[in-house]
Amino acid sequence: MTLDRVEKATALFNAGCSCAQSVVAAWADAFGLDEKTAMRVSCGLGAGVGRLREVCGAVSGMAVLAGLRHGSDDPGDAEAKALTYAVIQQMADAFRQRHGSLICRTLLGLDEAEGEPTPSARTPEYYAARPCGALIATAAELVGRFLQQEDMG
Repeated sequence: MTLDRVEKATALFNAGCSCAQSVVAAWADAFGLDEKTAMRVSCGLGAGVGRLREVCGAVSGMAVLAGLRHGSDDPGDAEAKALTYAVIQQMADAFRQRHGSLICRTLLGLDEAEGEPTPSARTPEYYAARPCGALIATAAELVGRFLQQEDMG
């Protein structure tokens, strides 16, 4: 059920995971990926890719899952690439419509990236000042809407 995945993604974020990790790990088992691998493969996508504050990690997480669902391991499979890209664009458009941007620094109200690779301490103030919980919830919900198969939970 998508609501369970949304709740899991939010709980993962509140436990200290990045936006990307939260979305990918919440859905990992439904796409044949174990949670530990999901965390590792999506780790570098957090904070707008390595804390560069570019594309939101939650959006990057959706893209990872789209690749797991529709992607191909054949470099010449243009059809799979086109389908994967089309689904990513649909999810990104829905995300943008809800939140106004796909860019991490814009979503956070920053003029530029902090220039520091060290993640911010996860304090009650950190969580209160960030829209990330809502962004993650949207991404996890959109994965269910655009990528969920009948046999996925």
